[in-house]
Amino acid sequence: MQRRHFFTGAAAALGLSGQAATAKGRFEVTRSDAEWKAMLSALEYKVMRREGTERAFTSPLNNEKRAGTFVCRGCDLPLYSSKHKYDSGTGWPSFWQAVRPSAIGTKTDRSLFMVRTECHCARCGSHLGHIFDDGPQPTGQRHCINGVSLVFKAS
Repeated sequence: MQRRHFFTGAAAALGLSGQAATAKGRFEVTRSDAEWKAMLSALEYKVMRREGTERAFTSPLNNEKRAGTFVCRGCDLPLYSSKHKYDSGTGWPSFWQAVRPSAIGTKTDRSLFMVRTECHCARCGSHLGHIFDDGPQPTGQRHCINGVSLVFKAS
């Protein structure tokens, strides 16, 4: 038993405990792995449940300019407003803030030999992308989001 606690703590300290492994029971919307696989495409599953990344410049949402709301593909929670979207030039849909702070959860991501802030849907735990401190004012943040994690709903 002690070995398990040591491993869990050590893995968390190294950033190895993925969201997909810890999401069970922590979120309002929960599904089994089989249910997620049945409702998502292979790429959506890889990004949203295994913290993958879609290729830059491949999401149609990167060029979405209409007024509306970007909601979580996993649970339909409103996450980002078109009013807060901007062209960051990175190839992923980017926003300078979420519709409300409580819609987005964050955790430290130490993968790829760097420290980043990973963001996920606060209701279902689906991986969205990362938040960086190189965005426009008034927040100075760039929420760099995988388009496959979102669904756009026009106003």
